[in-house]
Amino acid sequence: MTRSQRSLSVAKKKSRAGRNSAPPPRRKRIWARYSDERLLDLRFRDLGLRLERTPLARRVERLHVELEERGLRFKPHAWLSTDWFSPDGVPGIAVPFYLAHPRLMKLEMRQMLELEGGSESACMRILRHEAGHAFDSAYRLHFKKSWREIFGLYSQPYPRHYRPKPNSRNFVVHLEAWYAQAHPAEDFAETFAVWLKPRSGWRRRYRDWPRALRKLEYVDELMREIADRPPRVNIREVVEPVTRLSQTLGEYYRKKRVLYTGAWSEIYDRDLRRLFSDDRRYADRPTAASFLRGIRSEIRDTVAEWTGTHAYTIDQVLRDMIDRSRELKLRLASSPGRARIQATILLTVHTMNCLHARRHEIPL
Repeated sequence: MTRSQRSLSVAKKKSRAGRNSAPPPRRKRIWARYSDERLLDLRFRDLGLRLERTPLARRVERLHVELEERGLRFKPHAWLSTDWFSPDGVPGIAVPFYLAHPRLMKLEMRQMLELEGGSESACMRILRHEAGHAFDSAYRLHFKKSWREIFGLYSQPYPRHYRPKPNSRNFVVHLEAWYAQAHPAEDFAETFAVWLKPRSGWRRRYRDWPRALRKLEYVDELMREIADRPPRVNIREVVEPVTRLSQTLGEYYRKKRVLYTGAWSEIYDRDLRRLFSDDRRYADRPTAASFLRGIRSEIRDTVAEWTGTHAYTIDQVLRDMIDRSRELKLRLASSPGRARIQATILLTVHTMNCLHARRHEIPL
């Protein structure tokens, strides 16, 4: 990815040269043995990351196969950067650096409590979404009158926040947090991703969602129209590749965590006192803070799974609950099983309140 799609083509040719030709030796990463603290001091460009011969490269190739099976001629190039994105006007896909090495995946997990695109299925979901953006740029699709009539104005200001409607049937559901509702560009990319996924059964799945189905049918018609056409924009530019970034990993993660930090809720005290108690009758019971710490990972992951909210945001809300429970000297006032259920509900409510208070944030 970091050296454009031509690198993938060269790699493919070498692999076809013959079974007896030995592959080039894998370069050892000295920093793979570093502690987190030492690793965070490194600059991105000093990591020496490459996309070739990684699971990511195979997943990009899998995306190209899916496009080919749909009869599409264009194949977007990919490279390593700090996050997932497809730059406006560049028909390619930036993939986050941490997916290029197991050590960096561990660091991402420790820093953010979540690994976006870590599994093959999750990675392919995002790649299909970003491919939608790449096709839009390659063929300048959003300039078409029919595109605007279906998805809206691409030129409308891109929101930094949006308030999704979970019950809406006007949009497909692909990535978490009802991302299709963020902007017409995201609506198209999400619709494209659902259309592209092999055996997605989108006609059956969305048959009772008239507006979402119409969007899928439009994408189906549009892709048939451009299938054999060369792209109007076919530059192989790479934007913010890790090979050129002088930012340290520590600086990157400090900024990234700010995006997912929630706001304090003033009604914590009331709800925490409903769940726990400072009554002397429960003086011999475990403290609420210790109880919440014990189930922290369990309920955080549960709320993340069901709400689609980033685990780091949920963990910040939960940390505030733990700190405030300690300050109020609260203790367990019911059975652990009941308290676990109520704590999960309380965490969900306060997480969603936090997001709605500042609206749902779209990662940059």
